[in-house]
Amino acid sequence: MLTVNLNNEQLEVLIKFDKEINPNELMSLFNQPKLDSEKLVQLLKASNALYRAGVQVITDEQYDLYISMLRDINHLHPYLNQVEPEVLAEAKTVELPQRMLSTEKAYSKEDIEKWLKRILKAAQEINIPEEEIELRVTPKLDGYAAFDDGTTLYTRGDGYRGQDITRAFDRGLKVADNGERGLGPGEIVIKKSYFDTVLSDIFENSRNIQAAIIAEKKVDKNVQKAIDDGACVFYPFALIKNKTAHFSEIISNFETIVEEMWSAVDFDIDGVILEATHTTLKEHMGATRKNHRWQIAFKVNEDSAEVEVLNIIPQTSRTGRISPVAELVPTKLSGATISRVTVHHYNMVKTNGVGPGAVVQLVRSGLVIPKIEKVIKKVEPQLPDSCPSCHSHLLWESDHLICPNKSDCPAQTENTLIHFFKTLGNNDGFGPKVIEKLSNFGIKHIHQIYSIKVHQFAGYGFGDKTSQNLFDQLKASREIEIEDWRFLSAFGVSRLGGGNCEKLLQHHSITQLFELTAEEMVKIDGFAQLSAEAIVEGLVNIKEEFFKVYELGFNLAETPKGSEKDNSSSAMTGSVVVFTGSMQQGSRGDMEKYAKSLGAKVAKSVTGKTTYLVTGEKVGETKINAAKDKGVKVLTEQEYLNLIG
Repeated sequence: MLTVNLNNEQLEVLIKFDKEINPNELMSLFNQPKLDSEKLVQLLKASNALYRAGVQVITDEQYDLYISMLRDINHLHPYLNQVEPEVLAEAKTVELPQRMLSTEKAYSKEDIEKWLKRILKAAQEINIPEEEIELRVTPKLDGYAAFDDGTTLYTRGDGYRGQDITRAFDRGLKVADNGERGLGPGEIVIKKSYFDTVLSDIFENSRNIQAAIIAEKKVDKNVQKAIDDGACVFYPFALIKNKTAHFSEIISNFETIVEEMWSAVDFDIDGVILEATHTTLKEHMGATRKNHRWQIAFKVNEDSAEVEVLNIIPQTSRTGRISPVAELVPTKLSGATISRVTVHHYNMVKTNGVGPGAVVQLVRSGLVIPKIEKVIKKVEPQLPDSCPSCHSHLLWESDHLICPNKSDCPAQTENTLIHFFKTLGNNDGFGPKVIEKLSNFGIKHIHQIYSIKVHQFAGYGFGDKTSQNLFDQLKASREIEIEDWRFLSAFGVSRLGGGNCEKLLQHHSITQLFELTAEEMVKIDGFAQLSAEAIVEGLVNIKEEFFKVYELGFNLAETPKGSEKDNSSSAMTGSVVVFTGSMQQGSRGDMEKYAKSLGAKVAKSVTGKTTYLVTGEKVGETKINAAKDKGVKVLTEQEYLNLIG
């Protein structure tokens, strides 16, 4: 029996998936020890929908256990012969170019050997000698299954019909390993190293991002950057790293080969796939309605133990999130002694009663970081009152406790400096390595960096030429015009990104914002009470540092107030425009900024909603034709300038 509590995001997914669903009834299903076939199918469908949406509620092993329970009740049940669909709520389906099936699963070497006996028996039936039977072993990517026919990208759907998600390629998604389009089935995945380094503090898991890449709504800016950086890719199975050898070699070196494949790619995997390569043999074995008979997935069983919690230690990340780390009674699991494990977030600590004396189920696969699967014995949760780094009052933001003190929290200052210069975007030189070096010399605040002279840079270990360049770049960053909303956003206040900064500055000057109350902010369209309270507290925390920097004399372009933004007569009002190529009449950034001032929305990639694609020099015909195929009007730079007068 499981103890399952669904959060708001999970409930939202389920309601979209099935408007008739009763969340309370569903939660009770998870918590019942015995279920009939109808209730098991309801639970399996809901669990699959949550998994595909990136808000998984049970583990793969628990899902497979429910499948086994259903098979025990009725091994002929239709659900057992269906492909678990990749779900996209409220989207039309289209027929797939070819069937996409699930993969039969095995959890032990013995299961693999049983499958291999079926392979050998089938080979004997059509007189294929054993020496010709080879197996191909590949990593089993834990991504979003899709099919690319070169023109359209489809979800797997139910194996027969999927949904058109070509918009993922329109957003800049690339084929892995510089591959070509049209290589058939594969997975949409994100590099594990990129996720861990850049996105793990923003998203709970990589499936959140996979779902966001193909979502119909606007792509999250962090996900779009991951796409632009080449971290998100479509990985066709045809290109994936593999080992092909005679079946006897695969079996004799099974553990070594599994471990080799497990670390072969920089993506999340949840097993390895073994498949016969002999074409005639594959045709002879065929497939069930759900699986290819000549293919199987090996998944590593998880080792688990019930462990007592000794303490919960709060740690402040560079982004200000407070991560709870559980100190445990040392326990041996999958060959390693585990004494500490990260609890995912403080809402988990709070709602599940995690604190000294709690007993948790700890799970670990041989090659996977240990994690808390569930809380068996609840206690009074252990929550921090203040930031362990700077002792500031903490705020709740969704499931997380965060420290709003961006300027003076030692754990955050280095990241705050990096964020400032990156967001400002009007200077070069102040990247992470330079900031780290300055931070090591005690430079913790933005205004301190702007006070550094050339000889002081040299004293910090920079060469003479670099020192002069850094000094010149600081001077330039004050003189080059930037938008006031960008300047404010650079201070990294929680919930105060560029969009919200621009909304506020359409009603108040940048210095007036620090006098706003939450009640006054809520009156502005787009600000809820909790967000307003968090922003007001965040502004209080940065106020002193903000004015020290502001008074250095930056060249800020003021956001037009609401009454000044009447663009009803503009030809661009309400249009969506994308600029591409090298522009002659100004930088692309300047043209985007001016288009916004005319009432247009500026996008980075062409979709069916794009009104104009404005082309500069060095733009390929493929891109232009693809836009025209979507019904987008393509303008040269001069034609665009004529349009806006």
